[in-house]
Amino acid sequence: MADGVDLDLTGLKCPLPVLRARKALRMLAPGAHLTLTCTDPMAAIDIPNLLREDGHSLVSSAREGGVLRFSIRRGPDPSG
Repeated sequence: MADGVDLDLTGLKCPLPVLRARKALRMLAPGAHLTLTCTDPMAAIDIPNLLREDGHSLVSSAREGGVLRFSIRRGPDPSG
């Protein structure tokens, strides 16, 4: 698998961006990079909450007009 994965979630409304992001993160190896692109304004709150709850790191986030972009580093597996 590539070092980074880009996931385009534009046009999806809550809760779909969070659900799809969680699924994508589960499929990545710990330490892998995921970039999300969203247009749902709630993603600005929901994605950071998901990362905090699941133990992933928000590397950066940016807003360009109505588009939100998140750069994420997958955290370790909860089982160790």
